[in-house]
Amino acid sequence: MDLDYSQRIIDCIDPHSKVLDLGCGDGALLHAMAQQKQVTCYGIEIDFENILACVGRGISVFQGDINEGLHEFSNHSYDYVILSHTLQQIHKPLFVISEMLRVGKKAIVSFPNFGYWSIRLQLLLRGKTPKSKSLPYEWYDTPNIRVLTIQDFKAMCKREGIYARNLGNESNWLSEKGVFLLEKFRR
Repeated sequence: MDLDYSQRIIDCIDPHSKVLDLGCGDGALLHAMAQQKQVTCYGIEIDFENILACVGRGISVFQGDINEGLHEFSNHSYDYVILSHTLQQIHKPLFVISEMLRVGKKAIVSFPNFGYWSIRLQLLLRGKTPKSKSLPYEWYDTPNIRVLTIQDFKAMCKREGIYARNLGNESNWLSEKGVFLLEKFRR
């Protein structure tokens, strides 16, 4: 768990909220959130080993594929729906974000920023697929199927009528990750 970016997510959560984390991994973020903000938390995870880790932390979790949607959850049944460091791995990002904003009053999305200066420089100087702390994989074994930047994400939100508040550094060039609080524009 990247503590700096995870703490940014935790800091924007209201105490005693109801939180759903999609692709919750080993439950570390939800566990920290429950301790710091006394939230009611629930996770969805596809990997069985991560599910066991969540259960070991006392996190309520079920096995599911978020690419299939959140049909079992009613509209606005959660205060926040989180997608932390998973957006670049899902098949239908617009569908998943739409589902997040249907189920949650607000959504939080974080992702590795492929526009970060170090990533750009590695590609320029080495001519090979870049690697970093948040992108440690070789091109042939990465779970990432999407390459996006902070600018790409902001443009998509604007096009889709989603209010996106940047919780991190505004600079596409200087931010290793994008972290956004999302709400659907009310008409």
